[in-house]
Amino acid sequence: MYVEVEHDVHIYVHDINPGSGGATIVFVHGWPLNHKMFDYQFNVLPQHGFRCIGIDLRGYGQSDKPWGSYAYNRLADDLFAVLQALQLENIILLGFSVGGAVSIRYMSRYKGRHIAKLVLVDAAFPSFVKQADSPYGISPEQANILISQIYANRPKFLHDLSLMFFNRNLGPDMLNWFVALSLEAAPYATIKILQELAREDVTNDLSSIAVPTAVFHGVHDQVIPFESGRLTQNRITGATLYPLNNSGHGSPIEQADAFNAALIQFLAQS
Repeated sequence: MYVEVEHDVHIYVHDINPGSGGATIVFVHGWPLNHKMFDYQFNVLPQHGFRCIGIDLRGYGQSDKPWGSYAYNRLADDLFAVLQALQLENIILLGFSVGGAVSIRYMSRYKGRHIAKLVLVDAAFPSFVKQADSPYGISPEQANILISQIYANRPKFLHDLSLMFFNRNLGPDMLNWFVALSLEAAPYATIKILQELAREDVTNDLSSIAVPTAVFHGVHDQVIPFESGRLTQNRITGATLYPLNNSGHGSPIEQADAFNAALIQFLAQS
């Protein structure tokens, strides 16, 4: 289905097991992928009674691909519009990578409306680029190089990114799938989100999070270092850190069984 979030801009929503009567999990994907990155959750969690809703951020997957803003505020507004349209309450919000950063911004911008629990997976916190008060991430110069590589040769850039996304060799088929999902995005959306990743910092948003929060992070993450996950957990009152010891950045894929089991355990807690 599609939800219109502003005039002539529609967000794609994939709703699995809507009649279950169980808890609803809304999944927000990372850059430069789409909701299909959660295949290994969508195959399993409905068996445990969960309703799973995957959305494609604007510019990605099957959503509309406007030229305009891709700022975190804009993406958080899109998420709010989807939750309002589907009349969802007391949901679990799960954000991966930049989707984690957008979820943090949503919690601040909308005071946690509709959200009962928050799950942050390899979240881009506090920022993708090193800041004065954050030693983690890449330098601004490195970020500019990545952006120039997308302009010059996006398929090669995505192939190179796939090689650092996972901790283990999952084979060429998995890497090809990663690249194929990434190529479903508009090229300018891929660039614009990376520019926002280089500019945004969600540190000040964390004080607005007042729901039970789980922080999942791959110990061997080369994109968002594991220390960022530990910092996220320390900055959110009562948050629980779940290290994924055999994962890089793609923990919901490369360590899916362990991730799913820990997620179900967290969601079962009162």
